[in-house]
Amino acid sequence: MTTRKRSASLKLTTMLAGAASLTLAGCDDHNGGQASWDPNQGEKVQAFSYKTLQECKDAGEVPVQQCEASYAAAQKEDQEKAPRYEARSTCEDVYGPGNCVPRSYGGHDVFTPLLAGFVIGRMMDGYHGAGLYRRYDDYGGGGYYSTWGGRLDRDYSTGRTVITRESIDPPDAIRSAPPKVQTRTSVVSRGGFGGGRSYSSGGFKGGFGG
Repeated sequence: MTTRKRSASLKLTTMLAGAASLTLAGCDDHNGGQASWDPNQGEKVQAFSYKTLQECKDAGEVPVQQCEASYAAAQKEDQEKAPRYEARSTCEDVYGPGNCVPRSYGGHDVFTPLLAGFVIGRMMDGYHGAGLYRRYDDYGGGGYYSTWGGRLDRDYSTGRTVITRESIDPPDAIRSAPPKVQTRTSVVSRGGFGGGRSYSSGGFKGGFGG
């Protein structure tokens, strides 16, 4: 191998290693905080979001049976996978005063945010749905997030509401992992409570997008 080829090979290897490090660096950025992935990176799909099942049916944007299936999925995910916090105050710092409720899982008392609605993503293999929670903290700049941590956003080139495919239909390893109970320390360490990144508001009509 020539010196030039060895140099090119070394440069490529270094770039790949750097990419892997960046991927792992974002591993705790989603609501669950327990696996090495970033739900806000990846393929964006058109999304339809609703506060209630009836609102979905009345909108006529997706089949009625899909409204029902997605609403049921959101309710189930909320019971099993809602973001969990050790203290009410920590939860309310993220989701707003009065927006967190006590729950018990396996004898452990925690606080989870109130479900704000549900989102349906249009994908190549059909529709997929997930629950939505509204954040008020500076960590994500506020806005609506799926059960799996993906942010509902706006594609300004098309005017459509979008969300990543992975944040509605996550890998099995993510779906099966138990949510991590967040403490004030863990939230602050990831840039919460005004200490981290912020993203522009999506400006969704009526609180949601279509």
